[in-house]
Amino acid sequence: MSDQSIESLLQMELSTPGNVWNPTPHGIFMAEVLAANNFVNGKSVLELGAGAANHTVVMLRQGAARLVATEIHEDFLATTRHNVERNFPGAQNVEYRVADWLNTEGTFEVLVTNPPFCKSGKQNRRYYIDSLILDGHKRLEPGGTLLFVQSSMADLSMTMRRLDANGFEAKIVDRRRGLFRDYYFEDAEFMREIKEVAHGFELDGGKHYETLFVIAATLRPWSPGDGAHVTTDS
Repeated sequence: MSDQSIESLLQMELSTPGNVWNPTPHGIFMAEVLAANNFVNGKSVLELGAGAANHTVVMLRQGAARLVATEIHEDFLATTRHNVERNFPGAQNVEYRVADWLNTEGTFEVLVTNPPFCKSGKQNRRYYIDSLILDGHKRLEPGGTLLFVQSSMADLSMTMRRLDANGFEAKIVDRRRGLFRDYYFEDAEFMREIKEVAHGFELDGGKHYETLFVIAATLRPWSPGDGAHVTTDS
């Protein structure tokens, strides 16, 4: 794919009223990786936390066969819909759902998300990353791909170990080093926690840097053995 075609995939006008976040450095990087690596052409896609729709638009432009975009509140979802209609008018293969994270229906060939971390609102800041690893298989078809972005501060080595242990073949698609965002410094507990993570961040010239990673994890074929304890949602 040429640089010009990548640029055209990323060219869009977005509005983010109210409490909807503008695309973050994590989200911008994820959009660029999506544009440079077509994971979705002809496939069914679930996007968790579509927000300003910068990922949604890229994937529709790349030819996703079916795309379900979710948000936790109807107001947030209205922004997603508005930005899709503004930048990809007439889309017939996109569905908008109010859903709390993985609590939705159906299975898909690709699951895409930018999971909350620093502002996760959970005592375990890795909650959304860990829930993807533990329960993402419920929303994926056999051989499906989980695609997400995370910071080095969220402990990359732990993520890769847990993906492997939970049946995923994972690889790092791309990485990018970037300055800390201002609000990191406003959370003293967060700053304390990240000091415990090996290679979580770098200090260079008196400035703090994190590294962002986009991870693609493919679900390995597997079935429980005879007599295994199997529940209806496993």
